[in-house]
Amino acid sequence: STSPSPSQKPKSELVRTSLRLLTSSAYRLQSECKKTLPVETCPTTDIQLVTQQVIQCAYDIAKAAKQLVTITTKENNN
Repeated sequence: STSPSPSQKPKSELVRTSLRLLTSSAYRLQSECKKTLPVETCPTTDIQLVTQQVIQCAYDIAKAAKQLVTITTKENNN
């Protein structure tokens, strides 16, 4: 791919931001899900709270993915 021109800079920055959100959310999702495994579950684990965290992470992943789709779709249409 060609190096971005100054006018594309914000776009590549948006992509990076979305990818960072995607990566951090996926990492959080993984760690939250691990808490529900019998091996890591301690008696004090609040499954309802963990479930809410999982839902939040999944939402963030979906949001980041949607941002990426929006950015790349706009890019392809130009």
